[in-house]
Amino acid sequence: MKICQLAAVDFTLYHFLLPLMNAMRNHGYEVVGVCAKGPLATKIEEQGFQIENIDFRRNYDLVSHVRAYRQLVALFRRERFDIVHVHTPVAALIGRLAAARAGVPMTVYTAHGFYFHEHQYWLIRWLFIALEWIGGRFTDVLFTQAQEDAEAARRYGLCRGGVIEAIGNGVDAARFHPASDDDADRLALRSELDAATTDVVVLMVGRMVAEKGYPELFEAMAKIDAHLWIVGERLESDHAASIDVAIEKVTADPAQSSRTKFFGYRDDVEKLMRAADIFVLPSHREGMPRSIIEAMMTGLPVVATDIRGCREEVIDGETGILVPIKSTTELHKALSSLVNESRLRAITGQAGRKRAAALYDEKFVIDRQLQFLTMRSGDQANDA
Repeated sequence: MKICQLAAVDFTLYHFLLPLMNAMRNHGYEVVGVCAKGPLATKIEEQGFQIENIDFRRNYDLVSHVRAYRQLVALFRRERFDIVHVHTPVAALIGRLAAARAGVPMTVYTAHGFYFHEHQYWLIRWLFIALEWIGGRFTDVLFTQAQEDAEAARRYGLCRGGVIEAIGNGVDAARFHPASDDDADRLALRSELDAATTDVVVLMVGRMVAEKGYPELFEAMAKIDAHLWIVGERLESDHAASIDVAIEKVTADPAQSSRTKFFGYRDDVEKLMRAADIFVLPSHREGMPRSIIEAMMTGLPVVATDIRGCREEVIDGETGILVPIKSTTELHKALSSLVNESRLRAITGQAGRKRAAALYDEKFVIDRQLQFLTMRSGDQANDA
C-alpha cells in the first residue's frame, strides 16, 4: 500500500509521526509525508522519506485554505495513495475534503485532541464540534488518543464510516527511562545548570503560550524553593495568546529569575527529564499529552491539570497530582507537597513508571494502528 501521512507542519511529522512512518515502511508500505516544509523536513528526508510541501496556514485565512486544498487534490491524484492519514485540525479538515475530491479509497483521521473541550464558551465549543462533524462526513476511520475523545466522537457522530478507536499515545521506552542513583550524566547536567545535588528541579515541557498554563506556573513557583526548567518555544505559526508579560515578571524578580531557566527548543529532553525531580503540565486544554508520558516513563512524579488526556494518564494521588485549571493556589500546593517530600516523589514516580511501561510504550500504539489499518484495507479490497 501507498500511505500519505499528512500534518500542518514538519514539527508534527518529525516529533510525533516519524516512528509510525518508520514502522509502516518496515511493514512494507510506501510512506510519503505531506506538510508545510520547515527546517525539520530535511531531517525526515535524510531518513529516506519523500516529503511533499503544501502551503498550510494555521489561521482563519480561507484563501490560503482553498489554495492548500487545490494543491492537495492535485497531489493526491498524482500520487494515487491507497490511504490518506491526516493529523492536526486545519490540515486534517482540508486533507479529508481533498482526499474525497481526489477519490482516495480510504481516509483515516487521528485526533490528537479535539479543539472543543469542556471549558470553552458553549457557542465556540459547538462551532468546533460542527467543523469536526463536517470533516467526519469524509472519514472512514477515526483514531483518537484519549478515550474521552473517542466517547465524544461516538456521541456526536464524527465519523461517517462509524469506525472510532481510542489508540492511546506512547513514547520510546528505550529513550525515556529513569536515571540511576549514581548516574554521572544526570549529576553533570545538574551541575552544568547550577542545580546542586540537594536542589529540587521542576521541569515543564510545552509550547510557550498562555494555554499551556505558564502564567499560573510562574506565579505558583514564585514562593517555592526549587528550580524551574522550561523547555519549549513559540512556533511561528502559533496564534495562541502570548506569555511575554508573565516572562517579564519572572525576569524582573532576581530571586525567581535565578532559579528559572528557559531552554527553548531541545532535542535532548530525555536527558533533562533524568536530571529533573518533578514534571509539571498545567495546561488549559490537551489531547493526550506525550510529555506527561515521557515524564512518567522516566520515573518522574507529575503535577497536571484535571482535563481530558491528563486525567487519563495521571492517577491522582498515585502517579501524580491533578489540580483545577488556572488555579495558582492548588498548583502551588501540589508542587510544594512534592518539593518538600522526597519519599512522596519517589513513590509517585515509581508508580508512574510502572503505569507508563504497561500502557504507553509507543510500540503498542503503533502495532494497534498497523493491525487495524491492515485489516480495514484488506476488507476494502475484498469489497471492491
